[in-house]
Amino acid sequence: MRGPGVPRAAGRGRAAARHHPRCTPGRGRAGPPASPLPGPGRWAGSEGNGAGAGRAAAERTMLGGGWRSLGTALAALGAGALLRAGPAQLRALFLHSEHEQRKSKTVTQANMKVEVLPALTDNYMYLLIDEETKEAAIVDPVQPQKVLDAVKKHGVKLTSVLTTHHHWDHAGGNEKLVKLETGLRVYGGDSRVGALTQKVSHLMSLKVGSLNVKCLCTPCHTSGHICYYVTKPNSSEPPAVFTGDTLFVAGCGKFFEGTPEEMYRALIEILGSLDPETRVYCGHEYTINNLKFARHVEPNNISIQEKLAWAKAKYDSGEPTIPSTIAEEFTYNPFMRVREKTVQEHAGETDPIRTMGAIRKEKDNFRVPKD
Repeated sequence: MRGPGVPRAAGRGRAAARHHPRCTPGRGRAGPPASPLPGPGRWAGSEGNGAGAGRAAAERTMLGGGWRSLGTALAALGAGALLRAGPAQLRALFLHSEHEQRKSKTVTQANMKVEVLPALTDNYMYLLIDEETKEAAIVDPVQPQKVLDAVKKHGVKLTSVLTTHHHWDHAGGNEKLVKLETGLRVYGGDSRVGALTQKVSHLMSLKVGSLNVKCLCTPCHTSGHICYYVTKPNSSEPPAVFTGDTLFVAGCGKFFEGTPEEMYRALIEILGSLDPETRVYCGHEYTINNLKFARHVEPNNISIQEKLAWAKAKYDSGEPTIPSTIAEEFTYNPFMRVREKTVQEHAGETDPIRTMGAIRKEKDNFRVPKD
């Protein structure tokens, strides 16, 4: 059943089964060249990193169990990389201790547990635990040592890596992790994913203990982006979906390798067709800035105003604003509300796909207000 005020997703059920050639083995198109650091502005809420899965010594230093020291990281970067680095990258080096204050969070259900692990400045990794078998998978393990510490804390066996996409701030820890923890299966939808052992395609099913994991191909942010939908057979508890940089709380990722039509299909026809109570675990903590843009699009939307006040309180206490639900996203996320008249009027469009393109372009140039 749909949540209050939630429109029925177009093509429910049928669209989710549509073939996505860009995510099938061997057919993802080439992406941007590898880079040791993200592009300028990455840490300013830029909805996903446009850089490649860099393999420079600096990145290995930063991701291999934590940044050992600023001096080590700077030495590894070298003069050339420092000259190319923008303010955001250097800020990340100097303010590592600041973002280490972000709190982790455990979401516990009878059948599955999700440990929300903050990483870098605004990323999230997720340790997915099957309570029945104590088997676990990690989503986007950019900081391997933090992952292994969480595995030890919960006393579980890590068997799998679920990679949403190849960008370094999601897949950049894969190669280090498989060296620290041998025998891991590394899944992803793109040959650019580091340490990949199995390339997945749309609707392929995996197992994490007794949990079912369905791969959902959502190309746009990258051509090989995968979301992972997790259910427990014969359970009435809410499912979970790990959306990487496709769907954020109140937002979506930039269209680096795709089109408005592809993002519409990803958000409305695929993710929007999931159980409305599905818990959404996204790749970044962009909630407040996303909601400020949503408020700009729909200034009279009470759901946006209430969610923004809630998110500010969470942020002030250092707590994650994750997870949301699919039902909630339909009430305040402008990119999932492109069929709504209020959003279309703001965009000056009457077609939902053109509306998607218009508000994405506007968001890319949006100056976030301080309030």
